[in-house]
Amino acid sequence: MNQLPEQDLPPGRHRLLKEHLMTEIRHPDEAVAKPRKRWVRPALTAAAVATVAAVTFTVLPSSGGADAGPRITSAAALLEDVALAAEHQHGYGRIRDDQFVYVDIEKTFFETGPDGKAVSVPLYRKESWVSVDGTRKTLVRDGRDGSELSNPPAPRGQEIYADFISYDFLRSLPADPDAMYDYLVETPPRLLQFAWIDIPVLGFGDEYDTHQTVLQLTGRLLNGSIVPPAQSAALYRAVARIPGVTVIKDSVDARGRHGVGITRTDTKLPVRLEWTFDKKTYELLGQRSTLTRDYRGLKKGTVISDTAVQRRAVVDKAGERP
Repeated sequence: MNQLPEQDLPPGRHRLLKEHLMTEIRHPDEAVAKPRKRWVRPALTAAAVATVAAVTFTVLPSSGGADAGPRITSAAALLEDVALAAEHQHGYGRIRDDQFVYVDIEKTFFETGPDGKAVSVPLYRKESWVSVDGTRKTLVRDGRDGSELSNPPAPRGQEIYADFISYDFLRSLPADPDAMYDYLVETPPRLLQFAWIDIPVLGFGDEYDTHQTVLQLTGRLLNGSIVPPAQSAALYRAVARIPGVTVIKDSVDARGRHGVGITRTDTKLPVRLEWTFDKKTYELLGQRSTLTRDYRGLKKGTVISDTAVQRRAVVDKAGERP
């Protein structure tokens, strides 16, 4: 029997190929309309896997040089590679409870001004120091107005609704993709306010569809902190199950950095959410929201919220920069 060309496949591609083959065997409408509740890893014959591999190789670009980027076939394929990279991310070393997670971002957005009209906020820097165990105050330096705030930690049981979430709380979330997906789907009804918090030009009456709210919530968890490897991978694999998520081969963040991305358009609001990943490391660089039609006095194509992460690190005390 011929050997399978495993050495030529990117990390995690074999598992994805198996799932893709089983999806093709099923009725295509069933696969889209009713996502699997559990991750199925069927046993396939070597011939079947080889067939899928051969088909995949015909559409994948050649590996090329160092700047060729990832081999993109679908959002699920990209997110699986991102999940695998997150799963093996241990660059922060041993993280102690008495330390702080430092996140340095640049952001811009539209908000509603005093006269009711949308106003653009210029790109500005925002730094935060969040207690690892969630027991100490969060320090926030806001470059927009030069303010420095010290916020008390979120009450027990309400961490998910806070602006800043502790590493220990994130570590308490499910590490299994199915359980994580269920957790995210069950949580959003109380999180519709985040449409207003993350994109101020939207009002409380502007509600995302359920899947967009899940994506918005997941983006908050991933963008504003350091997520433990197991939970980070589970979040990306849960996002891969959301219908309507597609690939952008050239995505750009708020700092102008080019990468590869995923995107999804809300079915209720004219808002398209986009995530940008580094093409080599798969690190999440930024997130943006764009209008898909004229809305609230703004033109179609207007970027109404844009965030880029400059740096994440673990430091010993609030206010300390790495």
